Amino acid sequence: MSERTAAPQSVRDLPDRILAVRAAEGDEDSFAFLVQRHSRSLLGLARCVVGDSQDAEEAVQDAFLSAWRRLPEYRHHAEFRTWMYRITVNRCLNMRRRRPPPLSLETVAEPVTADAWSQPARSAEQDAATAALSRALAGLDEEQRLCWLLREVQGMPYKEIAQVTHTSEQTVRGRLFRARRSLQEAMGPWR
Repeated sequence: MSERTAAPQSVRDLPDRILAVRAAEGDEDSFAFLVQRHSRSLLGLARCVVGDSQDAEEAVQDAFLSAWRRLPEYRHHAEFRTWMYRITVNRCLNMRRRRPPPLSLETVAEPVTADAWSQPARSAEQDAATAALSRALAGLDEEQRLCWLLREVQGMPYKEIAQVTHTSEQTVRGRLFRARRSLQEAMGPWR
């Protein structure tokens, strides 16, 4: 059992802002708890934005490394989680600009389950719908796609999305409206 998993319950229950203050003062264990607490959701977001698990892991690692270095600058104007989302999104967007686009879902074969063999028509329909959604998401502009992912996949409130994207809540609502309308039109045949 590692020392991090054997830490007292009270440390694990501390709010992010206290852990961030402690981490800014050099407490590596506090930062480790923050990493543990937020890495899963950040990795999920990064996968959606960059489209590749390995690139997503690299982006999240870079984001946490950057956060560790910048913790003394963190002023708690936003929640730690929101601050980390902003750093991660920036890393992901920079990565997307530097690298070729990821493979589409159409070119990657889904693993076949035993149930899929018993219902090939249903499996083919699900694959086609997934491919259609992937194309529809790829057709959105970057800002709309990011707002949609943060809201619909990550479940973030509008205020936090606005902080992550450096925009207003009104702008977020507009981008989400346009994204949903575009996706609704593109996915119309699949209803």
